[in-house]
Amino acid sequence: MSISKFSSPFALICATSAALLAPVVAFAQEAAPAAATTAAAAPAFTMDKGDNAWMLISSALVLLMTIPGLALFYGGLVRAKNMLSVLMQVFMITAVVALLWVTYGYSLAFTDGGSLNSFVGGFSKAFLAGVNTSSLAETFSKGVAIPEYTFIVFQMTFACITPGLIVGAFAERIKFSAVMLFVVLWVTFIYFPMAHMVWFWGGPSSYTSPAGLIFSYGAIDFAGGTVVHINAGIAGLVGAIMLGKRTGYKKEIMAPHSMTLTMVGASLLWVGWFGFNAGSNLEANGYASLAFINTFVATAAAAVSWCIVESLTRGKASMLGGASGAVAGLVAITPAAGFAGPMGSIVLGLIVSPVCYFFVDVVKNKFNYDDSLDVFGVHCVGGILGALGTGILVNPALGGAGIVDYSTADFAASYAGTATQVLAQAKGVLTTLLWSGIGSAILYKIVDVVIGLRVSVEAEREGLDLSTHGEAAYHAS
Repeated sequence: MSISKFSSPFALICATSAALLAPVVAFAQEAAPAAATTAAAAPAFTMDKGDNAWMLISSALVLLMTIPGLALFYGGLVRAKNMLSVLMQVFMITAVVALLWVTYGYSLAFTDGGSLNSFVGGFSKAFLAGVNTSSLAETFSKGVAIPEYTFIVFQMTFACITPGLIVGAFAERIKFSAVMLFVVLWVTFIYFPMAHMVWFWGGPSSYTSPAGLIFSYGAIDFAGGTVVHINAGIAGLVGAIMLGKRTGYKKEIMAPHSMTLTMVGASLLWVGWFGFNAGSNLEANGYASLAFINTFVATAAAAVSWCIVESLTRGKASMLGGASGAVAGLVAITPAAGFAGPMGSIVLGLIVSPVCYFFVDVVKNKFNYDDSLDVFGVHCVGGILGALGTGILVNPALGGAGIVDYSTADFAASYAGTATQVLAQAKGVLTTLLWSGIGSAILYKIVDVVIGLRVSVEAEREGLDLSTHGEAAYHAS
């Protein structure tokens, strides 16, 4: 591509991003002093090398989930002529979001936002200001910490995979430039604030400090049921509807071109998810082990459950069903990983697959929307079920771990009751659906006005590999 062809859309992208970021920059000025005051009052922490080693490994595992895991899982599900386009989208989203995260994303997600702290942080740590090899981030045990760089990297991998999940909803018909502009805007105005709302708090040493909105509801989300899956899932549905159906949808065969690669991708997701869930404990202790075993058995139960449903409804169990069930189980256990007991996790896995199967097979056909790779049906629906189920399965009477009460001297586990906790979970789910659903619709419209969302019909028929990237995933021998 020549510079002259590139400069116009690139300039539009930069100008649009700058304009939309302007109001965010404005409130950063009042957020910085509050963050500085908090940092000055921070207590002395101790760091364990074992915790740090586990968190670095977990970070690498989550990256493995994204590239190559998610890329291969999605790539195998599309037609051969669009394989490379999906790989490219997921790969480049990872690269771009990593840069945005260290530039301002980490600061927006995990610093005090002043008067807007319920919704988003400030810019006191933009460009990682004040972070060095001596900086520490507290875990969930009072006075225990890991290097802040480690925490930044771990959370960066979450920021990278979440927008990558969205692309499956509108695969095979969207412009590459539109994907990249949308992702820049989406992580800025949707993901970073969502991460702040769910996960920002003062920590065990300062648990009374102002927290993010959803955290303040009393909602619990161990590893990202709301932040990652519901957030991405509803954004995917909105995108699929706004882009419209693929050319030839329900008239032409659009079967996955390589279930082999999809199985490899799903397996990498399963392996990487141990870092995703068990790593979210931030320490290498018993809660990490609980999250690890829950991630294992819930996923196994969901894979079995999906295949049973397929056998009963279609007469045959498919590899696609097994992989879909495994991902549904991983999604559902994510918010509950460190809270539920293993038996409760199995129940959650057994339940989530029939529910997701219903949305993928019945609801999608009933409302006739083209969610290419069932991002909404698996991630959003599975995330909602997992988030609500977490409120039940955390109950110690059901084998759950209870919720740590940081106001007690020994940080004893407690449980407010099923109705109270499920209501808090429901408020978190509803807030996520509204924030991401409405916000994403606005951002899609902005991208459509600025550079357009869809490729031409001719380019779509040729395949995005050649029409967009000028190369093919496969060549005949």
